[in-house]
Amino acid sequence: MRFKYSIPVVFVLALVIIEKENKIISKVSDKLALKQPPDSSLQLLLKPNHNGSLIFHPRTSAPVFTLMKRRLENYNSHQNSPRTKSKQKHILLLATTRTGSSFVGEFFNQQGDNMFYLFEPLWHVEKMLTLEGGGTNATAAAKAYRDVLQQLFQCDFSLLESFIEPPPVDHVTTNLFRRWSSSSLCADSVCSPFVQGDFEKFHCKTRKCGPLNLTMASQSCLQKDHRAIKSVRVRQLETLRPLAEDPRLDVKFIQLVRDPRAVLASRIVAFEQYKNWKEWATQGNVPLDDDEVRKLKGNCDNIRTSAQIGLKQPKWLRGRYMLVRYEDIARFPMRKAAEMYKFAGIPFTPQVKSWIAKNTQVSQKETSGVYSLQRNSSEHVEKWRFSLPFKIAQVVQKVCKPTLKLFGYKVVNNEKMLTDRSVSLIEDKAFNFP
Repeated sequence: MRFKYSIPVVFVLALVIIEKENKIISKVSDKLALKQPPDSSLQLLLKPNHNGSLIFHPRTSAPVFTLMKRRLENYNSHQNSPRTKSKQKHILLLATTRTGSSFVGEFFNQQGDNMFYLFEPLWHVEKMLTLEGGGTNATAAAKAYRDVLQQLFQCDFSLLESFIEPPPVDHVTTNLFRRWSSSSLCADSVCSPFVQGDFEKFHCKTRKCGPLNLTMASQSCLQKDHRAIKSVRVRQLETLRPLAEDPRLDVKFIQLVRDPRAVLASRIVAFEQYKNWKEWATQGNVPLDDDEVRKLKGNCDNIRTSAQIGLKQPKWLRGRYMLVRYEDIARFPMRKAAEMYKFAGIPFTPQVKSWIAKNTQVSQKETSGVYSLQRNSSEHVEKWRFSLPFKIAQVVQKVCKPTLKLFGYKVVNNEKMLTDRSVSLIEDKAFNFP
């Protein structure tokens, strides 16, 4: 009797399970669908690349639902394929502009023949996705950044190619942003023959190389033990969760932060678009309802939110996140570099130590402008205090107070305290990481 009713019961249960799975797939498909911005100048399409996976294709129109459904199907089949855990270490240095990220990136760029380092590859993605009025569609950009990084950590440049303008011809480009900042892209194995008159915008500075062959770059990357990427364009750490959960990768996230007051002081000097801040610094009061002030608050909030997620060490980030203050690196460069290397699980080579020693003890006369990688670290760390007006510092403290508190930066109460060299604005603070 029991057997008589067991088959119908099992059948009904199977139907329920199948229905639930279909609902889950439908929800995932809805979440994957890109939210199109109101500006029709930015339309994103997912398009199959040479290996069958779907990629972002800018400024093209097509039925988004159908494309996202195809992407989901491809994703499911990709998830079910055999995947082995990578033996290589993958380091992603996350920061914002003017936090010293180029300087810190050199800690990995100088590693030598066993490291493949890329400097700001997401610059091309941001440029392509920038709307006519400025800014980007945050949802689309976050997904594009994540997918490009995921491919690059596997030495695959195909998705990045779709964002380079003008498009590479036969995987050869003359326009990869700041090629010279990556020793890996200027090495012998990637240095194609130089042809007189063949202009490359971001050419190697240490030797004459022809335009960059991305196929050669991919081959060189595959031969390296470890891979590191530096980026100032990722807004939220949470959007990179798929990288941490990808068994083909062994990604370690290092978030570099700096006192927001110091960051703003540096940006005012370096960037033309901060002209409003320059005027406010020399003339009247800062209007707190201005878009520039709101943008400053948004930047502080994004940095703090990412750090809070990282410091909580959720399961997907456990053992994968490290927070580093630029001020600590500036004061103790060798110690902090050693900590970063230990965290990443790669050898701290004499070559890196030599570069750090040479480039952190130079005089003021030896530095070469706002983009210099040379500095007297101990002197440079709080230099901003003597150039940023107190009224500007007050505005930063008002809109970024929670961020200052989290990272251990002291608030100044008056102009005298701001410029008093005997008062440090950096608290001794340890950030837990495995």
